[in-house]
Amino acid sequence: MERDNLNTYLPGSAITYLIPMAVITLFFLVGCSNIGPKTIPRDRFDYNRAVSDSWKEQTLLNIVKLRYADMPLFMEVASIVSGYTLESEVSLNGNLSSSASDFGDYVTLGASGKYIDRPTITYVPISGQKFNRSFMTPIPPRAILFLMQSGWPIDVIFPLTVDTINGLRSHISAGKDARAGGPDFYRVIALLRKIQKSGTVGMRIVKGKDKKDSTVMFFHQKNIPPEVEDAFNELNTLLGLEPDDREMDVTYGFIPRTGDEIAMLTRSILQIMIEIAKQIDVPSLHITEGRTIPALPIHRNLNQELVKLITVSHGTDKPENAFAAVRYKDHWYSIDDRDYNSKRTFAILMILFSLTETSETQGLPLVTIPAG
Repeated sequence: MERDNLNTYLPGSAITYLIPMAVITLFFLVGCSNIGPKTIPRDRFDYNRAVSDSWKEQTLLNIVKLRYADMPLFMEVASIVSGYTLESEVSLNGNLSSSASDFGDYVTLGASGKYIDRPTITYVPISGQKFNRSFMTPIPPRAILFLMQSGWPIDVIFPLTVDTINGLRSHISAGKDARAGGPDFYRVIALLRKIQKSGTVGMRIVKGKDKKDSTVMFFHQKNIPPEVEDAFNELNTLLGLEPDDREMDVTYGFIPRTGDEIAMLTRSILQIMIEIAKQIDVPSLHITEGRTIPALPIHRNLNQELVKLITVSHGTDKPENAFAAVRYKDHWYSIDDRDYNSKRTFAILMILFSLTETSETQGLPLVTIPAG
């Protein structure tokens, strides 16, 4: 934004009024020259909102692309450097002549200003080893239990992140490995949620003789309400655990080795995104044309709320009240801002991104775009 110089020639009768005006203008421009501190509240919240919204939309777009067997790509905002320039100048020139002069008295008032906002934003494509570690490596069971210990509901975390637990299988919506899922799997989740709400379940990290850390899930043994005790007993039966066991090692795997172990086959971030993608409602014409495949209907004997991870709607017009919305193949796909359960699932997915995030960026190409 720039304003050209303005030079005005005025008669001597106006000099008396213009000199104070020039002084006021000068102080005003000088006062505006210190713009640094004033930009902090505006920039911090504006960039926070912009980065947050773009990350949500990028994630949703990649999920929709996976629904159509398209390659996902993530661009990370590595840095934002915002630079400002403010230049101002005021000039006041005049001439006082004698009464015999043909020109008389006059004054020249000039002012100019220039304001430049030129941020530089650096993007880093997530690829190679970092993509493998962040998106294709299964989430450690310890991280899932950490979320549980932090208060996140098990009936949201487990259906999203766990594929099997002690051989009990979850629902897979589409593809060659599609399956309806076992009722016992979702019954285990319901029991764990009941126990979690009672506050009688926890976890700890134990260092073994081989100096390797192992994760232990434990259940309190004192002052347990009868209904929670019944939940413990049913849970042990479903998982094939020792009847009176209240401490179990939690490991990554399909089948436990002993009767006091919980084996969890966990999903990677990419697997979670694929499972969510398979549950997206798409135009029937796209399935007929072979652009994508139909999803497996949820069996009526399964808990619909546990199996249906998220609801993503589609339409030809840009939706209103959207928590996140993206356009793909001439359709809009969105999560409704009034759908709390879907927003919560999406938020947990974003948190899982952070848990699996690695800080190594060496060797990756940088894309720096001067904005503005």
